[in-house]
Amino acid sequence: MYSIAIDGPAGSGKGTVAKGLANKLNFLYVDTGAMYRATGLYFIKNNISLDDEKSINANLDKIDIKLKYKDNKTTVYLNQEDVSLEIRTEECSRAASKVGVYEKVRENLVRMQKEYAKTNNIVMEGRDIGTVVLPNANLKIYLTASCEERARRRYIEQKEKGLELTYEEVLKDIKERDYRDMHREISPLKQADDAILVDSTDMTIDEVINEILKYRKVRD
Repeated sequence: MYSIAIDGPAGSGKGTVAKGLANKLNFLYVDTGAMYRATGLYFIKNNISLDDEKSINANLDKIDIKLKYKDNKTTVYLNQEDVSLEIRTEECSRAASKVGVYEKVRENLVRMQKEYAKTNNIVMEGRDIGTVVLPNANLKIYLTASCEERARRRYIEQKEKGLELTYEEVLKDIKERDYRDMHREISPLKQADDAILVDSTDMTIDEVINEILKYRKVRD
């Protein structure tokens, strides 16, 4: 099986790039961030404090997450319920970052993610794909962009969804999430030693995808 791992901070364009790349290669797209968001949503829905690691660990076996990718769209199911739209709020984004620091949460989701790679050609994106989930991936990309550009993208995205957030609030959230993701004890966000750095600040999605396809040809 052929695997492409894409890591990077929030708002760097990982999801859009990974989807586009998977479509061009006819590979399975795995959105690991959606799995963390769905996990966070479970605890929000069940009024379990995101700071209560003991209660979170005790409830992990009650969480069933399935990703189905069809017609260029990923549908996320949490315990058989379609939560694809619900997990895209800033609340779920923050929840994903909070629960993602817990070792048992990560072990649970990493196990699911590794299963996808065993039987599929995949493009998988997240925070620790090249370093932890798929350390032997055929191609590793670390996709980033400036904080300001990532905040601008997120601000536009949230505005289009009708969410009333200021650019300053989104920028603050991006910086806080970067700090949490890069400084957590378990699987911190970092560029794998053999990953290729791609800065998307001044690039279009198509330009990023074509750049990665060039790297794939060189690596193959």
